[in-house]
Amino acid sequence: MPIDSSNRDQLEAAAFRRLVAHLQERTDVQNIDLMNLAGFCRNCLSRWLREEAESRGIELDDAEAREHVYGMPYGEWKQRYQK
Repeated sequence: MPIDSSNRDQLEAAAFRRLVAHLQERTDVQNIDLMNLAGFCRNCLSRWLREEAESRGIELDDAEAREHVYGMPYGEWKQRYQK
């Protein structure tokens, strides 16, 4: 059964939330590892979020977007988890 655009948007949003939650739980996985293996990292994901917000006229700066993806301020995440 094909997925209509409304359901697709809801499913994609839910998948995005699960990806963000997964990355917040996997603090042992460093951004460099993600970049080397997958070609993107948490910073890329936060930039994409900011860019999509901007394209819709929503103000979201880099710090806010990163906090959404990291689950805390970026500096705090780096201090706690970055190796």
